[in-house]
Amino acid sequence: MAPRPAWKGYLKLSLVTCAVELTNVVTHSERISFRVLNRKTGNTVKRVYVDAETGKPVGDSDEIKGYEVDEGAFVHIEEDEIEAVRVESSNMMSLDGFVDKSSIQQIYLDTPYYLSPADKVSQDAFAVIRDAMAARKKAGLARIVLYRRERPVLIEPLGKGMVLTTLRYDSTVRQPDTVFEDIKAVKTDKEMIELAEHIIDKKAARFDPSKFDDKYEEALLELIRAKKAGRKAPKAKAAARPSNVVNLFEALKQSLAADNDGGAKTGKAGKTTKGKATKGRAATEKASARTSSSRKTA
Repeated sequence: MAPRPAWKGYLKLSLVTCAVELTNVVTHSERISFRVLNRKTGNTVKRVYVDAETGKPVGDSDEIKGYEVDEGAFVHIEEDEIEAVRVESSNMMSLDGFVDKSSIQQIYLDTPYYLSPADKVSQDAFAVIRDAMAARKKAGLARIVLYRRERPVLIEPLGKGMVLTTLRYDSTVRQPDTVFEDIKAVKTDKEMIELAEHIIDKKAARFDPSKFDDKYEEALLELIRAKKAGRKAPKAKAAARPSNVVNLFEALKQSLAADNDGGAKTGKAGKTTKGKATKGRAATEKASARTSSSRKTA
């Protein structure tokens, strides 16, 4: 069954318009979900809205949204009044500007969606817009009302379709300096950086999302299987605490030496050439010489 579109509307480039639809990139169908039960009866429970003052349940027909304009004073807003609020981006995404994807900081990227033509009539115009952006290696900026919020979006070609990524507003993003301001400036040692670079080279890999698995989800499944079979819940193994690094230079040297002892390997995860292995050994030997020299000086 085809996934249900999250949004339907139009994509516009100047006078060129085509009908499009958004589809969620992420699916949560495989995730484990729990129901809340009454411990005494085993029955499922349901949430009910109650009046904060009287404590009595409130029926669906009596529920209404309210916006607090003063303490305890609300403006009542009906659902059909919200539905009637329309701006251009409610059903039209106008491509107003084009940028290099790399010019957008990662912290502004939010949620990705697949963007595709909504019908056969729109496929030609959709392909023209897609291929023109691909030829110029540009991504388009637009706006869309999604889940009752207008959001800036980034649109870029992806195979036969396109991918739309919602962007965060600048006012909602904490700037890095506000979080990193307490990190002290450190003058790093050139040889230690070289050792770390060699370790990175040894572990160079190609991104393969199929290699990632959800360990926590697997542990939950194991818990469920055990309980279903009448077994005791498996005991969690305490994670080993890493030891404190007393000598960073020595730790880097030993890390590189351990990788070199494994030999030069080539595989899907990454490539390690004999040349890199030789450089790695040279870096280790250089580090050893430096350590010995330091000890003699001391």
